[in-house]
Amino acid sequence: MKPLRKLFLEHVGQTSDAPLMIEVDRAEGVFLYGPDGKRYFDLVSGVSVSNVGHSNPQVVEAVCRQARDYMHLMVYGEMVERPQVEYAARLASQLPASLQSVYFVNSGSEAIEGALKLAKRYTGRTNIVAFRNAYHGSTHGSLSVMGGEEFRQAFRPLLPGVRHIGFNETSELDAIDCTTACVLVEPVQGEGGIRTPRPGFLEALRARCDEVGALLIFDEIQTGMGRTGRLFAFQKYGVVPDILCLAKAFGGGMPLGGFIASAEIMGSFKTNPVLGHITTFGGHPVCCAAGLASLDYLLEHRVIDGVEAKAAIYRELVGAHPLVREIRGSGLILAVELGDPELVQRVMAALPEAGVVSDFFLFCDTAFRIAPPLVITEDEVRESARIVLGVLDRMM
Repeated sequence: MKPLRKLFLEHVGQTSDAPLMIEVDRAEGVFLYGPDGKRYFDLVSGVSVSNVGHSNPQVVEAVCRQARDYMHLMVYGEMVERPQVEYAARLASQLPASLQSVYFVNSGSEAIEGALKLAKRYTGRTNIVAFRNAYHGSTHGSLSVMGGEEFRQAFRPLLPGVRHIGFNETSELDAIDCTTACVLVEPVQGEGGIRTPRPGFLEALRARCDEVGALLIFDEIQTGMGRTGRLFAFQKYGVVPDILCLAKAFGGGMPLGGFIASAEIMGSFKTNPVLGHITTFGGHPVCCAAGLASLDYLLEHRVIDGVEAKAAIYRELVGAHPLVREIRGSGLILAVELGDPELVQRVMAALPEAGVVSDFFLFCDTAFRIAPPLVITEDEVRESARIVLGVLDRMM
């Protein structure tokens, strides 16, 4: 049989000419292991997915237990499935009264698609406002609201009625008017290079939506489930959306997404037409069991309480290097700004050899990512930071 790497290149769809090509034999905690036993610090977490660590025993046991009971049953909203119901109820216990109805889907892109449909159906309006340098997914609707023309241009025509404005630009909020169905925003921009909201910006955005009757949608697909140091970023920044979109870590390592709203808003899918949004695999019992176990682990072990302290260690150690211009972030989603795209390319090429996996940002080519599993220990933070510093030293 051909080597696995050769089969990968021949038969698995590629999206770039330079795949990372790290062959993973197993993963545990914050580490990936190659077939030769080489260990890599995972500072990507599957792009903010593996918040409770790889092969978390509590999540693995929940997956195995649910798979033994039953797997796929029927389309969402017909069968009463214990993992789905219990997960929705547990989420509701952590959310305000206006966010109590959960619609499970398969991914972040689907969560965005469903939220956009729900907003248009509830308001009776068609226009959408989104933000430049935002990433919301790759399906046609989510691509339409993505804030990067480089990624949109080859797939037009896209959704009409979408307008993009600047994140943190309060002066542009008058683009939101009485024709706007919804405003879609990441409370912390991810692929834009981890841009946090300026004081007062999200509050002004909330007020403008209330003024004109538009729904406010928060895309917390990267920031949700503890990544910013709170269970959800909106709790950290004190602004509650009308619809909350989740995915990535929401499934505990399994494919799961969701959008959450009030029962009144979510009820728009029941009539005119009936079955306003349906899904075959959304809220799959095994995925919901994994997500629920992951959430329980975060809460029972108070994992989120340690996020800010671990982030502070990265900021102190890596931020002190002379090549680092700044470290932006919120909790354990950090952008190490080098100010030089070519330097970032060299660093990214050298990190895996040194035993660290990092990642680029789609809309910020001058920085690289630090976003390890939230269960990383402070000693592991220091060890991984020393490796990153050693790579940066070699770039001097």
